[in-house]
Amino acid sequence: MPDSLTTNSQIIAAYRAATPGSAVRAQQAAELFPSGITHDSRYIEPYGIYIDHAKGPRKWDVDGRCYVDYFGGHGALLLGHCHPEVTAAVHGQIDRGTHFGANHELEIAWAEAVMRLIPSAERVRFTSSGTEATLMAVRLARAFTGKPKLIRFNYHFHGWHDHMTSGHSNHFDGTATTGVLDAVAGNVLLCDQNDEATLGQLLEQHKGEVAAAIIEPTGANGGKLPIDPNFLHALRRLTAEHGMLLIFDEVVTGFRVSAGGAQAAYGIRPDLTTLAKILAGGLPGGAVAGRKDILDLLDFQVTKGAGKEKIAHPGTFNANPLSASAGIAALRVVAETDACERANRYTEALRRGLNEVFEEERVNWGAYGTFSMLELFTNPEGVQITPTKFDPLQFSFAALKGDRNAGVVHKMRLGMMVHGVDFSSHPGGVASATHGDSELEDTVAAMRKTVRMLRAEGEI
Repeated sequence: MPDSLTTNSQIIAAYRAATPGSAVRAQQAAELFPSGITHDSRYIEPYGIYIDHAKGPRKWDVDGRCYVDYFGGHGALLLGHCHPEVTAAVHGQIDRGTHFGANHELEIAWAEAVMRLIPSAERVRFTSSGTEATLMAVRLARAFTGKPKLIRFNYHFHGWHDHMTSGHSNHFDGTATTGVLDAVAGNVLLCDQNDEATLGQLLEQHKGEVAAAIIEPTGANGGKLPIDPNFLHALRRLTAEHGMLLIFDEVVTGFRVSAGGAQAAYGIRPDLTTLAKILAGGLPGGAVAGRKDILDLLDFQVTKGAGKEKIAHPGTFNANPLSASAGIAALRVVAETDACERANRYTEALRRGLNEVFEEERVNWGAYGTFSMLELFTNPEGVQITPTKFDPLQFSFAALKGDRNAGVVHKMRLGMMVHGVDFSSHPGGVASATHGDSELEDTVAAMRKTVRMLRAEGEI
């Protein structure tokens, strides 16, 4: 619990006063769920808001209060809430059936949409989530190469299965997190992004043992630690030289940074790509896409003909008709409009507007990020910076992550909600193609008011 909750905070008092309906529901949820929540990033003290409905870039809580939304369905809603083409497709499919337990035409159209947009996609296999997609990608890589080890990069997030738990928020020494076998953690090699020399040494040290490297192609945590594009090109070269696969985890970036994802934006062709979020138009759904010869390990006929063991992959909701209908509609909009570019332009303007607030209010904070992703640097060491010229690459991830400033970040998020803006737990968030001038104005004004509240409480 942040220390700020034990103080006489006007920000926390204002939050409680504004959200009595959420308080009641949080009390009910505490009797049902661990910590009263169903997703770790929704944990905030004294409680999180409860949303009743949403439209475009905004959502309304159970008390009738409106928020500019930067959670964006955890990144799934590039097109905003309730996009008319997506909702129409889902409504139409509900009347036809939500699950057939059989093949259907929508899965073909959905895969064709993915393969038109993602440069490296020669074959596609749908899953029910991004975590399932990264799990399948790792299994494919090990089966294809016959090698046991996986290279991951510190602070990068690839879901919550056993291979992905250490080195994201803790256990940076590679030891197993609670509930994970030492043997699993011991076959994961952690490395810092943007460090080509150390990566090369690690590959030499474990030569012939590494099946694949997996990376978030815009940097750790969706870009909180920005990537150097030159490092991505070096990674592609090194993985090829060492006979290992390169997996781009585009669960966040796929169909967001560009219609073809980060691989199209950076001109790099990975061997495997994991997808989710925008892929399914805001409904549950994920996928692994990539080289045919690798995904052939899921093929009954190919593996039988080659005398290989097929990788088993059932999944009750794989490519279910409802998610497929939403995904087809969403990817059509992405392909045929400037949705990605609009979200990117908006977020660039938002970062600029927030930095102008920080500079005018004499706060040593910085807004940064790439494409349509927003990150906020709250400067735990109090280094003197010029917000409008802030360069995140000059700081360590520990500083950018801001854990040592948790109390200030906590109050800032509550203050922004008091003033009608819901940032993610980063803090920061993602924008949609529906965010516009009014959302920009409201967000910048909310930050100015929040900064002044924080100053009044002696936090900045």
